[in-house]
Amino acid sequence: MKQQSNAAWWLALPAIALLGLVGFVPLVAVINYSFFDIFTLDSRFWVGAEWYAALVGTPDLYAALGRSLLFTTLVLLIQFPLGVAIALLIPQNTIAKGAVLMILALPLVVPWNMIPAIWLGFINTDYGFLGQMFEAIGWDFDYKFTAMHTWMLILAMDTWHWVGLVAILAHSGLSTVPQTYYLAAKIDGAGRWAVFRHIQLPKLHGVLTMALILRVMDSMMIYTEAFGINAGGPDDATSFLSLELGEDIAAFNYGPAAARSVVYLLIVMVVAWALQILSRRQNRGAL
Repeated sequence: MKQQSNAAWWLALPAIALLGLVGFVPLVAVINYSFFDIFTLDSRFWVGAEWYAALVGTPDLYAALGRSLLFTTLVLLIQFPLGVAIALLIPQNTIAKGAVLMILALPLVVPWNMIPAIWLGFINTDYGFLGQMFEAIGWDFDYKFTAMHTWMLILAMDTWHWVGLVAILAHSGLSTVPQTYYLAAKIDGAGRWAVFRHIQLPKLHGVLTMALILRVMDSMMIYTEAFGINAGGPDDATSFLSLELGEDIAAFNYGPAAARSVVYLLIVMVVAWALQILSRRQNRGAL
């Protein structure tokens, strides 16, 4: 039997060291700051778990958590079926496929701080395509003072930004399906839904699980896009967890902001852990 060598792990040490430097060290610093009342870096006073107790005891945390969970749920319900549908429609022709994938990837490279400005331009009634269309059909789209309209705008903006990721990952999963599977299904007279359910969907499980974790973590921490649209308004209707954190930082409440960051990290980790457990159970059930 050939003896395995673990020497290749030495090649990963630079990346591990870099991740530790940019990830672990700041995390330890934030956890440390969460136990202090900070005026300046040289003027700190130990308060213990006071900030955590105040945060957990306020109803604002649970209200923001509920809004964030609702937003994440709506994002998943919209973007995953749409992304898979787009992936199924991507042509197999090499030139056309490359062009479609490039178009899908374009929103992913747009800077996050530019996305709200782009969409506010879309809905502008003077020169925006959507704004003029809304006026033509007589729809008074008021995202500033109507919570439902603000939610619709943020969801549409987030879908435009991220549905390409889901579609590209789903397409990569579909590309691994051997053509012989489709030929066998055609011979057996399988319908379109049967092919998708029994051939394509199992191949999508791995990539969609990865996309699910990425989208859950990102949507739970959405900040730049939501803040740029209405800064959490109207009446805190779109004040998600990250926006509450941003308010603490803007008010120079660094101790409470650090405690809030740690609590948010734990929430995201619990959600990701729950998704991982659910995925493992589904895999065992499939076996």
